[in-house]
Amino acid sequence: MYRRILFSFFAIFFVIALAPTQASAQATRTWVSGVGDDANPCSRTAPCKTFAGAISKTATNGEINCLDSAGFGGVTITKSIIIDCHTEHGGILALNFNGVIINNSASTVTLRGLVINGAGGTTGNGIRILAATAVNIDDCIVENFAGTTTNGRGVSIETATANVRVTIQNSNFYNLNFVGIHSVPTAGNVILDIDNVQLSRGGSTHIDLRQLTQATINRTSATNSPAGAGLTLELTTANATVSNSNFSNNAIGILNGNGGTPTMRIYGSVISGNTSSGLSITAGQVISSGNNIFRGNSGNETPSSDVGTD
Repeated sequence: MYRRILFSFFAIFFVIALAPTQASAQATRTWVSGVGDDANPCSRTAPCKTFAGAISKTATNGEINCLDSAGFGGVTITKSIIIDCHTEHGGILALNFNGVIINNSASTVTLRGLVINGAGGTTGNGIRILAATAVNIDDCIVENFAGTTTNGRGVSIETATANVRVTIQNSNFYNLNFVGIHSVPTAGNVILDIDNVQLSRGGSTHIDLRQLTQATINRTSATNSPAGAGLTLELTTANATVSNSNFSNNAIGILNGNGGTPTMRIYGSVISGNTSSGLSITAGQVISSGNNIFRGNSGNETPSSDVGTD
């Protein structure tokens, strides 16, 4: 009898001791749903309701998936993680706040299948990258941010470490009052890859590489910014290679210089219908590598040099 009581006592003690460990364990994959609850464990059968609720229950290098299309709220990411809502778009209604903030210099983050809507708010941006090792933005829509200067941006890269790699692909940026893609690292450098991206109806420059950025831009359309440029390179430490892209129906197709001597190389691209200038080269060089089309622009249409093709 005594042994039974002692055994029961130890069994109860073991369960109690184990409970906090089990409760604090994080899953490698979690789910969110419009009918979920953040009090849930974020499993497939008991999903959470918000990205913020799910990320606290997801392990580093884990993944959050969407079970349905709904609004899942803004999120601050401070670890390596994947948020993948490719089959069911994950909505973030970011009225007067930032939709996604990434802030860990050791993190590798993928955002896939998100629709981030600023709802016309004048405060906030779609995605702010404050610190990261690498960020992959794939199949996302960022739209309707109406702010200016430090707000109203689709993606803002504000890192301060070396060799930060940012990939933006298969995505759309629409109705952003300031800058669609803004690379403004304060130190270090950014290696930026933009591929198959559409930017339209901007209030200022669609793509602005402010400094410390080496960019490759391919299959990208930056159009319909009546008061700004399709693409701007500023300062000596910003350089870009552009191919198979379209910079049309803006005030300026491509602006190069603006405080520095950056170098841009363009191939197989269209610069047309820009109302102030096709190419505004205040400093630095825009080198045409051949097969570009400059048509119907007001102002300059002549690159710094044309090296032709091999």
